[in-house]
Amino acid sequence: MTKRSDQPKPVTAEWLMRAAAHYVERYATSTENLRKVLKRKVYRRAQAAGDEPERHAALVEETLARFIELGLVDDRAYAEARLASFRRRGASRAVATAKLIEKGVPRDLVEATLAADETSETEAAAAYARRRRFGPHRGPGREHRRDKEIAAMVRAGFPLRLAVAAVDDDS
Repeated sequence: MTKRSDQPKPVTAEWLMRAAAHYVERYATSTENLRKVLKRKVYRRAQAAGDEPERHAALVEETLARFIELGLVDDRAYAEARLASFRRRGASRAVATAKLIEKGVPRDLVEATLAADETSETEAAAAYARRRRFGPHRGPGREHRRDKEIAAMVRAGFPLRLAVAAVDDDS
């Protein structure tokens, strides 16, 4: 068995490329989210080595530029895939927008992606009710929870009329 060195490893371009590749291999990500992840990794390693993390900002940007150039990070594809996933799970437009912006997708790209989305709020509300077992999907003897179910749907970003329709749907 080899003995691990107690010496902290330096921040290098090769290490950062490997770290970024490993992250992108495991997770779909936006450019801004990958930037945050890489900055966090550089910060930890630089602190351990007694180095200034700010010195490596250009290295992070070079790595990001390389990944964009190679097509490994694509904000449009990421936004479309995540939006489709959110809508299948029953996320409202408001929640989907907030989550995409939180992950660093530019607002104009989020708006363009939402404009191209063909899922109606009614379909999303029905999917949310089905997933949470609300309304017609709830078990017997749980009718007393109707108001709480409607409130949960409103908190999830659905308009009151859609929440009521999804919970009271008998189809």
